[in-house]
Amino acid sequence: MKSPLTGTSVIGYSRGQGETPAGQAVHASSGAKLEPIYLSATPEEVDQAVELAATASPLYSKLTGKERGAFLRAIAAELEAVVDDIAERGTLETGLPDARLRGETGRTTGQLRLFAALVEEGSWVDARIERAQPERQPLPKVDIRSMLKPLGPVAVFCASNFPLAFSVAGGDTAAALSAGCPVVVIAHHAHPGVAEIVAQAILRAALATGMPEGVFSLLYGGGPAVGIPVVQHPAIQAVGFTGSRHGGTALMAAAASRPQPIPVYAEMSSVNPVVILPGALERGEAALAEAFFNSLVLGVGQFCTNPGLVFLPDGMGLVFLDRLKQLVGTSMPGVMLSEGVAQAYVDAVDAFANSEGVETVGRSAAPNGTGPGAAAIFSVSVRRFLEDDLLQSEIFGPAALIVRGSLAEIEATIPELEGQLTATIHGTEAELAHHSALVAALANKAGRVIFNGFPTGVEVCHAMVHGGPYPATSDGRSTSVGTMSIQRFVRAVCYQSFPDAILAPELQDANPLGIWRTEEGKRLPPP
Repeated sequence: MKSPLTGTSVIGYSRGQGETPAGQAVHASSGAKLEPIYLSATPEEVDQAVELAATASPLYSKLTGKERGAFLRAIAAELEAVVDDIAERGTLETGLPDARLRGETGRTTGQLRLFAALVEEGSWVDARIERAQPERQPLPKVDIRSMLKPLGPVAVFCASNFPLAFSVAGGDTAAALSAGCPVVVIAHHAHPGVAEIVAQAILRAALATGMPEGVFSLLYGGGPAVGIPVVQHPAIQAVGFTGSRHGGTALMAAAASRPQPIPVYAEMSSVNPVVILPGALERGEAALAEAFFNSLVLGVGQFCTNPGLVFLPDGMGLVFLDRLKQLVGTSMPGVMLSEGVAQAYVDAVDAFANSEGVETVGRSAAPNGTGPGAAAIFSVSVRRFLEDDLLQSEIFGPAALIVRGSLAEIEATIPELEGQLTATIHGTEAELAHHSALVAALANKAGRVIFNGFPTGVEVCHAMVHGGPYPATSDGRSTSVGTMSIQRFVRAVCYQSFPDAILAPELQDANPLGIWRTEEGKRLPPP
């Protein structure tokens, strides 16, 4: 390994000492404990990390886009240099295969470079200029200019299911650093070793590019001991979180109870409904079943976008169901992320199987085919689905519920669903046009609407929206993937009647940075 694991928090450019054990990583397959023991950050260390971030904030926020871009690119390069260490430790801690961890590292570095290009170009600040008109009647118009400015230090909570893309150097961290906000990261107990490897890479990048101390820290420890105190520290100005609804709502409550409430951008719960129209079945039921099943079990069903709910027209789809039953029956259970995740999955599947009116379409026939990581498909009527709140809840794992009803019943049910990250519709173009009300209803419930595809696989790009109405996220106006996610960690500031020389370069008349700006209501290219 490029840097040995110490089991202690990263506080600015120093290492914590800790006192109380926060736990050890567990081998995902054998259950054996992995060295080292990780020590929880002390209250004093928590305060130190946040205070360092507060001190770094005015310095870091003043750096140019090119300087911040260089930092992001350096992080990406440092991560690529330790990808072997990430894959080796990550396989042990999470049970994820080597190829998945290398691919997720590539996604993470690609996202960092995407943000680097965004801030280096500079137009993302949305500079707006309204020049003074002193002769205007009946009242003169003053000079008004605005742009987006960083909020300040951000707390980021790592996710269990994405040890890289939604963790220490993941989307929340990349967006906050790009915006000009220092970051205090709270490690996830399921993959502390990967967190430390990534944190060390970020530290090397920060030192190499001359970043102020405190631009990044990583803390170990549980929510009550570390996470909640970080959120409630007055210097923290926003929170990024990916995890359970219980964890997300606890952070929302903590942030709302502060003397100065702050935004929490939490991605929490989604069943990602799929609506199948007759035209999709006519194209090939078996092929559709295979594509759906592959999306369902991808990552052992532990992605936030696995499709866990299917609406199927009554009297149709018999071949689709038969093929699903075959696929489930011959599938092998996969290794889940942790013992806790595995047990929660077993409990949730058992609860569905024992619910009134629910029929089992298929379960794995392999040894331990009803245990952790084993796929399961259930079926229920629309009427019973609407009567039982349990059936609308997320099963975090490779299980799905098929809801049967008429097309009219299905269309009437969509508005009753909770908010979702994604919603999918399969059919023909003619059906899409005919069922425009159904498409609109799905769009009202989800951040991303998919036609003739499946939701697993979230492209990291400028147009992506990975968010949705509550409880998919705490704020349905936001995304945690793609460059629009930077907007979570900024606010607009307006400058009235300021001398041109005092304004930020983005707002000066000469446009020295050569960015796109909105001037007198018109979007103008660089001069």
